[in-house]
Amino acid sequence: MVEIWYAILSFMLVMFLVLEGFDFGAGMLQFVVGKTEAERRLVIAAIGPLWSWHEVWLVGFGATLLVAFPAIFTASFAGFYLALFLLLWCLILRGVSIEVSGHIADPMWRAAWHFIFVVSNILLAILIGAALGNVLRGVPLEANGKFALAFFSNFSPYGRVGILDWYTVSVAVFILVTLAAHGANGLVQKTSGPVHDRSLRLAVTLWKIVAALLVVITVESWQVRPEMFHGMIHQPFGWLGLAGIFGGLVFVFTGLQGNREFLAVLGSSAFIAGLMIAGAAGVFPVMLRSTIAPENSLSAFQAAAAGNGLTAALIWWPVASILAVTYMVFIYRHYRGKVEPEQDAQQPY
Repeated sequence: MVEIWYAILSFMLVMFLVLEGFDFGAGMLQFVVGKTEAERRLVIAAIGPLWSWHEVWLVGFGATLLVAFPAIFTASFAGFYLALFLLLWCLILRGVSIEVSGHIADPMWRAAWHFIFVVSNILLAILIGAALGNVLRGVPLEANGKFALAFFSNFSPYGRVGILDWYTVSVAVFILVTLAAHGANGLVQKTSGPVHDRSLRLAVTLWKIVAALLVVITVESWQVRPEMFHGMIHQPFGWLGLAGIFGGLVFVFTGLQGNREFLAVLGSSAFIAGLMIAGAAGVFPVMLRSTIAPENSLSAFQAAAAGNGLTAALIWWPVASILAVTYMVFIYRHYRGKVEPEQDAQQPY
């Protein structure tokens, strides 16, 4: 039962990063691919109908963590208190900028909100990347199951660490570039004209950087947490994740070179999903690794809800997931196809 809920939790995170990752990536590239106000509005129109729906997966991730692994929820939300508030504020600013930037036809008004939109997307990618780096590296978990993180300590990933060190910053940069490349792929599929052409050129360049950074992150992860790779190759889902990583890269480059836009988006989605699946398989069953004393680490089995809670929750989760997936299919079918400039003018964003 614990393994099932760990898989469900991982699925929630994968869906959030794949779907919302496009929104983050496209948003941070707005000034790069959009040179005029109309082109920048085109980028917003490409993500406008779906961005709020994508955030639901993050809410579902938090709720699933609370239901299935309350000890991890308690320790994480207390330890990452400052980082979580920064994440919340960035999400709020991004949502506000999407909703109000087009309400007043004033160049200064729109330029200011476009700037906030781009910066909030960049910060969100960095914060999520740093959070993933903290999970892989570990936190200074005490014997009482609590920890506190400053922004910086001695910039080392060992001992009493802070939120940022050379490893978590490296992961944050890697996730930032990966989501930007994923967003560029999505814009290639969703737009036409100059925005499409700039996005295509940018996507090719960004994915070459992603492939190079993947090698760097792999070496650094081996140094920081070598046991993760042992767990990865001994878990069936670890091999599934590795297949997604390398197969996704092949699909991306094949799709971009052959003008097969959907294949490129499918490849970038598989790449991100593969990263998350391989990482989740590699660290299992340890969900919170202690960097100061290995015996203080919290595993999924230690942190799981007691009694019949997991079994009872498993009754309603399939019902909720069917409703969510059904609505997702409907909304994606409704907004499929490319976004055209004349459609953008009618958008309320």
